[in-house]
Amino acid sequence: MRDARVSGRGWLPGWARRDRSELAVLLGGLAALLLGVAFFVLAAKVLDGDTQAFDARVLRSLRRADDPSIPIGPAWLRSGALDITALGSPTVLGLVMLAICGFFLLQRMARTAAFVFVATAGGWVANSLLKDVFQRARPEVVPHMRDVMSLSFPSGHAMTSAAVYLTLGALSMRVADGRVTKFYCMAVAMGLSILVGASRVFLGVHYPTDVLAGWLAGMLWALACWAVERRIERAAGLRRESQAAAAAEPTARRS
Repeated sequence: MRDARVSGRGWLPGWARRDRSELAVLLGGLAALLLGVAFFVLAAKVLDGDTQAFDARVLRSLRRADDPSIPIGPAWLRSGALDITALGSPTVLGLVMLAICGFFLLQRMARTAAFVFVATAGGWVANSLLKDVFQRARPEVVPHMRDVMSLSFPSGHAMTSAAVYLTLGALSMRVADGRVTKFYCMAVAMGLSILVGASRVFLGVHYPTDVLAGWLAGMLWALACWAVERRIERAAGLRRESQAAAAAEPTARRS
């Protein structure tokens, strides 16, 4: 009995870690399902025109009543919005992705580098496909304070910034020590995505529902990438355990 109890102490932590990993994946899948449902409900309302009055009212509320080309607030707010919106641009996100991938490659973490690359590039592709599906024109309620050429729904800046920054936030949480630090990493990632999306509405280049849909789709994509990466990591861990057990078996037989 004593040997069994001692042996049990050695095995239980491993099983507990596996259970927590499985629970995390299940909760992530549930969250992804809820995000997907919310996105398609919102998309249906947008296509039916149910959100148009709300969208137009929000955009007008951010401009002066006597001159819609002038935003409300101090002059520095417009400059700040232009700077912040660049954090979600393909150029900035592409540079961030290349820098992060290069770092992981130098650290001999090719799988993590590939994960970041797929999360970023896949987010761009998914956004482009969604824009082609919904074909929503850019808002003309107020003058744009930024030149835009693509379609409106969902917001590419909101979606790709959510996908990229939340992915990086999740990676940072894995290497961070302490709950407060982990919370800080994800809070910064979410804060950047929120600021980028809000700047698109303030500049008049997106409806609020475009940005909301972008956040939902971006979080959904980041969750999907995270779930796949966790599955791959768990499979690799199980293979290492099996190899270690197989290597230890001949030694146990000889003893």
